[in-house]
Amino acid sequence: MLRYLHGDALHRHPKLARTMFRDRADQFRNRLGWEVRVNDAGEEWDEYDHATTLYVIWQTSGGGHGGSMRFLPTTGPIMVNDHFPALTGGRPLCDPSVWECTRFCLAPAAGPRVAAALMLGGGELMTGFGVAQFAGVFDARMERIYRAIGATPRILGSDGEGRNRISLGLWSFTEDARLRVARRAGLSPVMARHWFRRAFGRAA
Repeated sequence: MLRYLHGDALHRHPKLARTMFRDRADQFRNRLGWEVRVNDAGEEWDEYDHATTLYVIWQTSGGGHGGSMRFLPTTGPIMVNDHFPALTGGRPLCDPSVWECTRFCLAPAAGPRVAAALMLGGGELMTGFGVAQFAGVFDARMERIYRAIGATPRILGSDGEGRNRISLGLWSFTEDARLRVARRAGLSPVMARHWFRRAFGRAA
């Protein structure tokens, strides 16, 4: 199931939070070789994991982490402005209708539909909060995944070549995209909206 949690609510779901940050360490440090900070508990955190960060998480039937991504409004500190200014041509991304999505992470045992479920959850977030688009930096390996789930972004800028290329993408969420991604995830769009409304209420 999809869960929507702000950072200040993670302590109420200790298993889900613990396995999410450990899976992030496994993916970004161990498998991809990124230079990220991992604490003594084997969890990967950074300065963008704070009380107001919004996480979209696929929770497994056992209550653990199956996959996740995090969202922040671009009107505050975000990764692309702080660490990847070349991808925006040196012009900071700052727009109340655009949120940044980072730390797209899949658990090692995640099935092929989890990535699509997360994108569907991100789309529900956009619809529910009136967000027009979300932006994210991704590496070359993710291009195939986005194509497979029917959620290919518009590229705003790239840097590097081949497997080392990173890009800044911009995603929109039309009704056609919602139905397409829901089919790929094997989920009912009605259920996806129910999970969002259960987290935030019908007025969200």
